Amino acid sequence: MDSDDAHGVPLILPMNFLEKAEGSQPLLLHTFLLLAQHGVNGRIPIALLRESIARDQSLLKKYELKANDAILAEEKHMPLYEDVLSRKHHLIAGGAAQNTARGAQYILPPKSVFYIGCVGRDEYADLLRSACDKAGLRVEYRVDESQPTGKCGVLINGSDRSLCTHLAAANEYKLEHLKSAEIWPLVQKAKVYYVGGFHVTVCPPAIMALAEESAAHEEKIFIMNLSAPFIPQFFKKPLDETSPYWDYLIGNETEAMAWAEAEGAEELKGQGVKEIAAYMANLPKKVESRKRIVVITQGTDPTVVAVQGEKEVKEFAVEAIEKEKLFDTNGAGDAFAGGFVAGVVEGKSLEESVDMGKWLAKLSIQELGPQYVSLPPFPSHPPFTFTFPLPLALLSPSPPPPSPNSSFLDNHHPN
Repeated sequence: MDSDDAHGVPLILPMNFLEKAEGSQPLLLHTFLLLAQHGVNGRIPIALLRESIARDQSLLKKYELKANDAILAEEKHMPLYEDVLSRKHHLIAGGAAQNTARGAQYILPPKSVFYIGCVGRDEYADLLRSACDKAGLRVEYRVDESQPTGKCGVLINGSDRSLCTHLAAANEYKLEHLKSAEIWPLVQKAKVYYVGGFHVTVCPPAIMALAEESAAHEEKIFIMNLSAPFIPQFFKKPLDETSPYWDYLIGNETEAMAWAEAEGAEELKGQGVKEIAAYMANLPKKVESRKRIVVITQGTDPTVVAVQGEKEVKEFAVEAIEKEKLFDTNGAGDAFAGGFVAGVVEGKSLEESVDMGKWLAKLSIQELGPQYVSLPPFPSHPPFTFTFPLPLALLSPSPPPPSPNSSFLDNHHPN
C-alpha cells in the first residue's frame, strides 16, 4: 500500500469479530466504522465505499485536490463522488477490517462472514450491500437517518493517488447497537474477536465489552490490531486498557516502534522489532491459560512472531514477487490478516496461519485492491503455491510497483 505525506486526516475503519456458530460453521463478524487519523508514516485506509478513477487530471483541478494526498472532504468536494460515478470507475468495498473480513470469507465457508457497521439510507449503502453480498458477506447495518454512507474518492494518476474521504454515517455507530437484542447474541456466540486499533478513537467501551466477554470464556480468543502508529502515540490510555486481553496482537514494524516509544520502558530503549515483540508478548495478561502471540510484519524483511513465555522469537521469511506480477499493493496487509485470522478460526498451527496470511496477501496484490474476485481456490494443504493469469487489461491503470524486490507485505495497511 502506498504511504502518503498527509498527516492528521481522519479516515474510517471497522472493528471485527469472529464467530463459530452452531454446527461449527466459522463466522467472522466485524462491527462499527471507527474514526481513524492518518499519522506519520501511517497507511491510508479506505472508507466504506471506495470510488476509483484513473488518469484524470481534470478532477484534481476541479476539486482543488493534490495529486498525492489524503484529505477529509469539505463542502466543495461533495459533488466529487457523483462526478466519479459518472465516469469510468471501480467501486470497491473498503476499510482495513472489511478487507480482512472479505479475505477471511474467501477462505472460510460461504456466508460465514457477518459485517456490522453504520451506513446512511441512500444508494451508496445499497451499493455497499451489493458488493458485500457478492463477496459472501452478511451485513447487519445500523442505518443513520441523518448522515449519508461514508465513502472515499480515489483519483489515480500514474504513481499518485489522491484520496478524499467523507466520514458521514461511518462516524455514527453507537454502543447500543452492539448491545442490542439483535447483535449481542451474535457476539455471545462468537469464539474469536478481531478488533482494529482505530476503534480506540471512537468507543473504547465497545472494545472492552468484547474483551471482557472473551476473558469470561476459556475458549474465546481476542485479537487486536495496532492499525497505525498514532494509535499508541496519541491514544495510549485506551489502548493500554485492552492489552491484558490480547491473545493475539498484529501490527507492522512502524507501529511496533511507535508503541515502544510511547511505552517508555527503560528496557525498550534502542531495541529492535524482535525485542519489542517479545516485550509485548510478555505483558501482564488477563487469561493466563492462553499464551499471547504477537505478529509483526516488516515489509520485505521477515515477519516476526513472539510467543509469551518463550525465549525464541520466530521469523518467517517473506518471498519477493516478480515486478511484472505486482498490480496493486493496497490492502495487502489486510489480506495477510484475513488469511492469518482464518487460520486461527480453523484451528491451524501458528506456522500454517502465517502461511495462509502470506498466501492470500500475495494473491491480493495481483488485482485492483484486495477484492478476491479473480483468485484461484484456496489450496487444502500447504505449501500455498499458485499460478494464474489476471485480466489486467480489464482493470484501470494502477501505479507502477515500487521495486522489483517489493513484497506483498511492503505496507501493512490499506490505502
